[in-house]
Amino acid sequence: MRFIPLLLSRVADFAVPQDCFVCGNEAGREALCAACAAALPRRPGTACPQCALPALGEGPCGACLREGPAYDATRALYDFAFPVDAMVHALKYRHRLALSDFFAAELAARAGDFGASADLVLPMPVHPRRLAERGFNQAVELARPFARARGLPLALSLVGKTRNLPAQAGLGRAARLRNPHGAFACSAELGGRRVIVVDDVMTTGATLDALARCLKQRGAAWVGNLVVARTPAPY
Repeated sequence: MRFIPLLLSRVADFAVPQDCFVCGNEAGREALCAACAAALPRRPGTACPQCALPALGEGPCGACLREGPAYDATRALYDFAFPVDAMVHALKYRHRLALSDFFAAELAARAGDFGASADLVLPMPVHPRRLAERGFNQAVELARPFARARGLPLALSLVGKTRNLPAQAGLGRAARLRNPHGAFACSAELGGRRVIVVDDVMTTGATLDALARCLKQRGAAWVGNLVVARTPAPY
């Protein structure tokens, strides 16, 4: 069963001193040493508050002003560039769960003020078939510690993914934008609640936009994306 290797990975991460994922030096019980953690490619301070792409001022960028997405805000910690891209892939496909602990701690420490009046935290859902293949949903691993730190409920069954979409990484921009339409179903009325959606990587934002549309159709008053990394434009 897939949860056994995941459990063993968790135990090993806790019990055995770690080598830094980036440089290989000893990192204690952390996934990265302090020097490599400090050198990660952080997102610029001047970013659009809605889509997190670079902007000239403090307000929304031109694209969001012209045709804003369904979500209301986005906070991204890093550029999806080396070594963050390698870290995300290692978490997602090689079960390096110590990296989820690192990213989750960063989200809690550096985005604790995001969505200050939020009511719940929603990890980006995955299709059951994809979950069976991968053995875990990395967004849940990221969202759980953040929700705990904020004292917010973690909504694990609120939204389901109804279509097993082709991987966004293998698609061009136009196909990425079309791919997620109608892919989600929300099981409850949200009645004005404010939702923080947690995910690992944001590229075009199409999947997050489709999820936000689903949530708002069920009454969400505000939807904000909290992501580890944002792919710089052009994607």
